[in-house]
Amino acid sequence: MTNPLVSIVILNWNGRNFLQQFLPSVLATTYNNKEVVVIDNASTDDSVQYLQEQWPTVRIIQNKGNYGFAQGYNEGLKQVQSNYYVLLNSDVEVTPNWLDAMVELLEKDATIAACQPKILQFFNKELFEYAGAAGGWLDCLGYPFARGRIFDVCEKDEGQYDTAEPIFWASGAAMFVRANVYHALGGLDEYFFAHQEEIDFCWRLQLAGYRVFACPQSVVYHVGGGTLPKGNARKVLLNFRNNLVMMAKNMPRWEATWKISYRFWLDYISAFKSLLAGQKTYYRSVMKAHAAFLTWLFVKRKKALFPPKKKSELHGYLHKSVVWGHFVKGKKTFTEIVDNKR
Repeated sequence: MTNPLVSIVILNWNGRNFLQQFLPSVLATTYNNKEVVVIDNASTDDSVQYLQEQWPTVRIIQNKGNYGFAQGYNEGLKQVQSNYYVLLNSDVEVTPNWLDAMVELLEKDATIAACQPKILQFFNKELFEYAGAAGGWLDCLGYPFARGRIFDVCEKDEGQYDTAEPIFWASGAAMFVRANVYHALGGLDEYFFAHQEEIDFCWRLQLAGYRVFACPQSVVYHVGGGTLPKGNARKVLLNFRNNLVMMAKNMPRWEATWKISYRFWLDYISAFKSLLAGQKTYYRSVMKAHAAFLTWLFVKRKKALFPPKKKSELHGYLHKSVVWGHFVKGKKTFTEIVDNKR
């Protein structure tokens, strides 16, 4: 297929200002066989009215409630027939030809099911952005990091990650994915609501025999939320809970058992350090996340989207601890972390 249909799908909830600021760049995309779709999660601002009045070529799908990131996309994408989807955050500025390289990459190789562009910071375009940077990786204990971002340290883009290569996960801020594969795997796991559902999805993709790629020839700029604010209880809870759920779902049982047990201790250490620093909200959120994970494990587990199998070659997987490399050994960059010689 030389000119497949690409649906650029933006999930919106009360994001009228972002739509006004960034939709023009999306509509200016030079790739010609595209459509722009906004899935609205029952916004209470004037987002829908604004789109109807100002951008009549944009297709609007209205969900009945605020379903969060995962269910919001799943519900909306049931109504979008296409060859490829791009799950695009509303706070992303795209470059004119950003789709071309990603379309070419997946059209050439049927084993690649998803990819992401190089994601730089909107307010400091020399730096990689927190949510995905130049492609996501995962360490042996389930901690996500990226080419160009280790925890809250974002590197300067100097072309050091300009090769298209396999990664573990593509960022949900700008994920390019085969539509048929998205639906075949059941889409995003709706239990997650928001945070790390794209990592879980890409893990299931790999276990199904597909690959995920970084495509740095495509460039976008993301406003993003940066590192998690420790005072945001909901974000902290979702991140800690979802990370444990993801490990329980996708790792072989024996591996998940000991690694999750170890992670509980690491989480406790992080939580107690925050408590001693006076950050009670962070501490309480981690404790609630552990309780929520145990509830999922013993009560809600059957409703989850599980991978077709639990053994496959995983790309972008670090067989050691990024926590140890960064916080104990003081390594700041992706290259330092993954280089076995250092």
